[in-house]
Amino acid sequence: MKFVLALTSLFASTMAANIKVGDGIRADSKSGLNLLSKARRVNDAEEVDVTWVAGYDIKFQGCHHVAQWNDEVEDENDVRIETYRFALFRLCPSGFCSGTEASGCSSGYGDYVVDMNTYVASYLQMKEEYEEAQCEAYLEAGYCACDDDQADEDTCQNTCFAAAGMSYCVVDEDALDVNDYLECGQYEPAEAEYYNRRKLAEEEVQYFLGPYCADQGGEIKLGLFNDETCTTFADSFGYGGRTTFNTISNGATLPYSESSLIDATCWSCLAEDDNDDNAAAAEPSEFCGGIYEIAGKCEAELSEAYNDNACNYLQGIQMTRTNGIIISGSGSKNKVAGAFIGIFAVSFILLGSYVYYLKTKLDRGRINLSD
Repeated sequence: MKFVLALTSLFASTMAANIKVGDGIRADSKSGLNLLSKARRVNDAEEVDVTWVAGYDIKFQGCHHVAQWNDEVEDENDVRIETYRFALFRLCPSGFCSGTEASGCSSGYGDYVVDMNTYVASYLQMKEEYEEAQCEAYLEAGYCACDDDQADEDTCQNTCFAAAGMSYCVVDEDALDVNDYLECGQYEPAEAEYYNRRKLAEEEVQYFLGPYCADQGGEIKLGLFNDETCTTFADSFGYGGRTTFNTISNGATLPYSESSLIDATCWSCLAEDDNDDNAAAAEPSEFCGGIYEIAGKCEAELSEAYNDNACNYLQGIQMTRTNGIIISGSGSKNKVAGAFIGIFAVSFILLGSYVYYLKTKLDRGRINLSD
């Protein structure tokens, strides 16, 4: 618990000098990643050398929540229990990271933990820039032959992108912007979409959208909540609030409510403007370099152990399946519960055997009477 507080303090102290408390790092702000890239290691006056990160791929490993008492409670409206959300990622040597294996790699890696919202915001910014570059390159290559009429050209390009499996290139102006809700933001559907706006206003019903850790820590999804800390889902059906979202938004589907915000891809940490001719001066991408600097680190598996300040913490909060998916919680067994389960199992077997014995005797009695 002390490490959780210390780690949270690390994130806060890193960003406080540049961003107001609670603002976080917006995915649509390039300055956000620039601030990350200039972060310093705690208790280290010199800037950290992160150029070696350019030779690695980054892969999402999982997430988890830590709930604890809020010591700054002042009145009855303050949140009593605060939830801290963390994302875990791994740096694997480039060329040895597997996109099909959840663990990514089994040797020469470093494991890291960072604030979940910070990771998601930085990841989405990186992915958005990557996809924009892919779309522009596809058009410049002449794969979409469209005329000069602007309206027809847009339709032509969208059709071309869809046929090429590049639906992310099709801009939907009416789509919900996930970037606006990465810090648990209040959600207000357009006035025309409210099925009963007056009733909601009278009952002072409010809804909030934000990312949360789902599927036993294997995915990060977007959910609809009733509270400003994005802790209590807006419905009680175990669907992450998407049923309520569909109701109040005139049938609209909540994006990333059934799929993860973070994919399983191994993303190269080499900056896009670097190439093989300039390998000696290679620089890491802003995403990898920035996230690495502010993360808690466990680098015992690297050829050189740069930092191991988070190894004990990472070992304490996760059990890992053979496929690498993280299950939040303690890895120790409850001996009392195990004993009761064992007693119950034995009793069940003995009772079943006795019932079978009685049934056999009854069957034999019926045969005798028949004779």
